[in-house]
Amino acid sequence: MNSLSPERRQAHRNYVVISSDNHAGADLLHYKPYLAHEWHDEFDAWASTYSNPWEFLDPRYELPGFVPDEDSLFIGAASWHSPLNWSSAKRLAHMEADGVVAEVLFPNTAPPFMPTSVFSGVQPTNRADYERRWAGLQAHNRWLVDFCAEAPGRRAGVAQILLIDVDETVAEIRRIHADGLTGGILLPLDGPEAMTLPLFFRDFEPVWATCEELNVPIHRHSAIPGILVSERTGPGAIAIGVAERDFYNHRALAQFMLSGIFDRYPKLRLVHSESGSGWVIRQLEMLDAICHAGRNAEGILTYLAPSIAPLSMLPSEYFARNCFLGATLMLPSEAQRRHEIGLRNIMWGVDYPHIEGTWPYSREALRHTFEGVPEDEIRLMVGGTAAEVYGFDLDLLQPIANRVGPTVAEVATPLERLPKVPDETYSPVFSALQVLEVERA
Repeated sequence: MNSLSPERRQAHRNYVVISSDNHAGADLLHYKPYLAHEWHDEFDAWASTYSNPWEFLDPRYELPGFVPDEDSLFIGAASWHSPLNWSSAKRLAHMEADGVVAEVLFPNTAPPFMPTSVFSGVQPTNRADYERRWAGLQAHNRWLVDFCAEAPGRRAGVAQILLIDVDETVAEIRRIHADGLTGGILLPLDGPEAMTLPLFFRDFEPVWATCEELNVPIHRHSAIPGILVSERTGPGAIAIGVAERDFYNHRALAQFMLSGIFDRYPKLRLVHSESGSGWVIRQLEMLDAICHAGRNAEGILTYLAPSIAPLSMLPSEYFARNCFLGATLMLPSEAQRRHEIGLRNIMWGVDYPHIEGTWPYSREALRHTFEGVPEDEIRLMVGGTAAEVYGFDLDLLQPIANRVGPTVAEVATPLERLPKVPDETYSPVFSALQVLEVERA
């Protein structure tokens, strides 16, 4: 990137912007053709009664006269029924208008037999329940293959898996890889109802080995742990889920690093998406401190030595080599600390089609977040690193970027006005600065 000649810079006058965190899924009934025929009757019965229990997340449903249409945006899991999830032509048009040429696709709708909604932490309770859920996730993965094929070279689909039957999980990883899904796999949500083994248990070694062998990225994605309010939980369940979501999402770092997974599988790649990026600085300081304490023979934490001795690197070094951040809703303050976080570990994202995402103000978000950042560093964070992690062809995408992408000069121009929150957007990318400006005034 740093060696671009003036001629090459002219040819690359527009940034190749790849969103590392968008969402897609089929309309509920459209999953049926992707299910094995033996499940069709059961699917019909399930689909006839299913409704998304997370619609309450969107406060606009409480507004008088609010009537959503096919272009409406919704908050997170409340958006599962939006046509923007599956309308291929429309989302391509939206992305191009926003300056984005390619996208990594996480799930967003309810796959067959899901008890709540996508990213739910509720696990199957018995083998029959597992088989239904597993069939449903596989149906989503098959649909995703076809959806990505509608925009060749511009979509990297992230497959859903469970970590219950490891042999079936490994077989599914091999299948989705053979079918051309380049986004990797999404680990089940970690949370109080997950009831799965911790990721560092040796039961999952075949999964990590297969992902390294096939160059398949592994993902954690932020979400509220899936406990709904009930008589048993009391009204605090949702607030507690919000308070604890970062803990459950971020602890995968310690589990992969301190267990030696990254030593056994040095080419494995772990991505944390939609969970911010600044948190990594403090997290790595803490994990490095644990390692240093375990290597100090005269310290009071020498009991750590058997855990730390097998590790060949510090956690911060594992992070630099093996870990990446889908830095959705990236703030200017995080961009300013990009070198502390890890410049080559950051991948900018839109979070389409969520109302908290930056669409249709992604061009403004780029200008706002990366003000004063050098061009070569911006290229890495908005597309270069994502292209490396997910196998996007930059030579294929650059001509598209030259047609629709933001120019270097455009991104370098400071914004004169931020999109208004919440009148125009709910994105915290813009509201955070507005709060700061009020404080300064």
